[in-house]
Amino acid sequence: MEQKRDTLLWIGLTVASVLLIIEPARWLITSWRDPSYQSYGAVYCVVLLGLVGLSLKSSPPHGVPVAGRVFAVFLGAAVIRLCGQLLAINILSALALALDVFAVATVLRLDRRKFALSPSWMAVFFLFALPLGPILQRVAGFPLQMISADLACQMLQPFFRDLLCEGVRLRVNDVDVLVDLPCSGASGLLLMVSLWAFLNVLYRPSLLPAIVGGVGVSCLSILGNAVRISLLASGLAHGIDTMAPVLHAMIGLAALLVSALPVLLLYRPSAKAPRLTPKTEFRIPRALNIPFAVLALATALAIVNAPKKPVDLSAPVTAARLPAQLLGAPVQTIALSATEQHYFTTYGGTAQKMQYGPMGLNIVRTSSPLRHLHSPETCLLGMGYSVRFLGTRFDPLPSSVYEATGPDGRVWTVTVSFVSDDGYQTASVGEAVWSWLNGSSRSWQSVQRITPKTLPEQDRISFEQAALTALDL
Repeated sequence: MEQKRDTLLWIGLTVASVLLIIEPARWLITSWRDPSYQSYGAVYCVVLLGLVGLSLKSSPPHGVPVAGRVFAVFLGAAVIRLCGQLLAINILSALALALDVFAVATVLRLDRRKFALSPSWMAVFFLFALPLGPILQRVAGFPLQMISADLACQMLQPFFRDLLCEGVRLRVNDVDVLVDLPCSGASGLLLMVSLWAFLNVLYRPSLLPAIVGGVGVSCLSILGNAVRISLLASGLAHGIDTMAPVLHAMIGLAALLVSALPVLLLYRPSAKAPRLTPKTEFRIPRALNIPFAVLALATALAIVNAPKKPVDLSAPVTAARLPAQLLGAPVQTIALSATEQHYFTTYGGTAQKMQYGPMGLNIVRTSSPLRHLHSPETCLLGMGYSVRFLGTRFDPLPSSVYEATGPDGRVWTVTVSFVSDDGYQTASVGEAVWSWLNGSSRSWQSVQRITPKTLPEQDRISFEQAALTALDL
């Protein structure tokens, strides 16, 4: 009877955990397949599965089972999942999956085998399967830009007398170089930190030396990115087109390898000494096994059906007033898709899509830029376009410029600017979000201008000037 109660308890916990996992796992797999997320998370999961297979094959586990930890892990995952559900933040719900990775590794006793792995660091390594890149760029992209620009400026000073440094702008030999959001180093930083987490899975270090190593790895990554920017700027100053896709990628890869080499050669933390006396495990009284299983199932069902109450809703904002025509072309309002309508109804803000002949104008207004604003690349990739970042220009206002090639082969120039209600202008969504986070500017709008690549340059300039004038920008 007692064994039957134990079995029912494990069945109840397993079913409850699966209920909590289904939606975050579905969203995570979607993020791997959706090009708008720009995520390679599936690769990290494949690496984890490979490590698990090697560990299971290496030897049977030794030591006493420690499955009691799974109870606490279940409670922690349930709390995180509840927060993600209530706040309507998908990636927060997906964080609970890392605890599930820890629980599985613990039950399999992967740390008690010949090829030992750390369950805790496996959970940390799994976090890189989430689409962290776009989030890091938006939340920390601007400070990373500033740090990289400052370091690059110091590296270039001994070699260029006429060097001018103004924030994220460098001027070398009369050539304007901008440390824009793609050059913030966010992608390289994530790769380097994921390498650090992978090594920790194998070496199983104590927390303090691992944290010290993580700080060192992060510094190496930022320094390597500054070296990359210095090389790009030096090449441009000497007439070499270092922004050409192949050369640009080669310089970036070389800088990343140089940063990673010291980590691979020097980072060898000692494994944490195994506990000789196992900790007292939390155990549920056998008489409560069945009630606890029922409670776990009821809790899981309540969590997945909890009403969403996001706290980052946009305050009411007025839609932009656009003219009935621009340059003689009458306005044509493009209806939002059902998904877009539902999104803005749920989270506030406004979105407008207008067409003036072959030229388009998209405007989003919000007081919650972290929820609503993103680069055009995100939407365009999701719609099947191939996108290439062309750089940043500052006339008539700071703008990021992209080239988008559609599935039908048509090529478009997409230009976007972010403007706050107090007049702050930037080409970087990361800078807009950073300004909002520190309380400088509360309401923002993105102004996206879309023109055919074949449109004569003067016509494009005239359209942009007319559109920005109509918006008082």
